[in-house]
Amino acid sequence: MKVTQLKSPRSGNEVPNQFEIINGAKIYFQSYNSMICKIDTNKNLVFLDSFYWDYSRTTIKYLKEFLYSRAYYGFLSTDEIRTKIKTKEIKLTNLNK
Repeated sequence: MKVTQLKSPRSGNEVPNQFEIINGAKIYFQSYNSMICKIDTNKNLVFLDSFYWDYSRTTIKYLKEFLYSRAYYGFLSTDEIRTKIKTKEIKLTNLNK
């Protein structure tokens, strides 16, 4: 398992409390103490935590950066993420059981 801090797209500096966790074929985005996103690279699936994915401006900002950096999507707006959830391209689940 490998844990790294996300970096600011503006400054390139590490951002406190925003982490990428790689565990085999699974890549996670954690904001503070909450798991926000899981990407299963074997199945090419993206999961968002149904409660926390849009919890705060900071969380959504770095979620977008995480998805973009992982080349799963171009840079998405919040509305585009909601559309992908409605079409089930992105799945909602409880990542913080």
